Amino acid sequence: MLAAERLWTVYNAVRPFLDIAILAFVLYKAYQIIISTNSIQILRGIVIIGVAYMTARILHLETLLWILSSLAPGFFVVFAVVFQPEIRKMFLRLGQKEWFSFGNRSRHSYVDSVLIAAEILSKQKRGMLAVFVRHTKLDDISKTGTRINADLSSSLLVTIFGHDTPLHDGACIIQGGKVVAAGCFLPLSEQYDIKKTFGTRHRASLGLAETTDAVVLVVSEETGAISLSYDSRLHYNLSMKELTESLVYLLDVTSDQYKLEDTVDEYKTVFGKAD
Repeated sequence: MLAAERLWTVYNAVRPFLDIAILAFVLYKAYQIIISTNSIQILRGIVIIGVAYMTARILHLETLLWILSSLAPGFFVVFAVVFQPEIRKMFLRLGQKEWFSFGNRSRHSYVDSVLIAAEILSKQKRGMLAVFVRHTKLDDISKTGTRINADLSSSLLVTIFGHDTPLHDGACIIQGGKVVAAGCFLPLSEQYDIKKTFGTRHRASLGLAETTDAVVLVVSEETGAISLSYDSRLHYNLSMKELTESLVYLLDVTSDQYKLEDTVDEYKTVFGKAD
């Protein structure tokens, strides 16, 4: 009985800190979801209405206060209609989140193969769309293309995207060191402020990054620029160093796992430069 009382006393002492810690964790995760889904517009709208309501109360603006109070229930309906795409994305990402995952993600050691293929295709001004699967399963996306399930190599990627084959216009799904499928169709971005100069590949890469946690590498057919889309953002025309550093971080590739594979010989084979 005495031990239980002591435990309860210790809990009462720790409870405020536990309360603050849990609240901070939830707020931090909620902030991550809002930022990654580009739903900051919802937060801005709520803040503007909240500021208007507080101003009306402080300054005793009875008419404005009455209008805001009367329309308050309708605001929820308006937000649900106007921000329906953002709210949908937010809940999708909420379900995809691994809330207690702190660097314990799956390992990848095939970054170099994709980058070599991207560099080759960039010089040839051939488009490329490669999707790196992370936590979110992309089975529905894979079904839109042709199942391959082949070992990943730069030669395979150059063969798919370097020639006018039936698969070169779609995306390759890469998971666990394999090309799972090719010629896959990705959802187009719903962002209204995306540059008009971006073609279908860039819009498709951003569209998938808006609804999943996948990392999408895209090579522009017009300029040869290599870009990455992830967390609802498109990072355009990155250097090879920036691409490598970003993929190593995003795919959680550690230094002992990241090694140059036998893709240099593949590069020579593609261009017929074998010694």
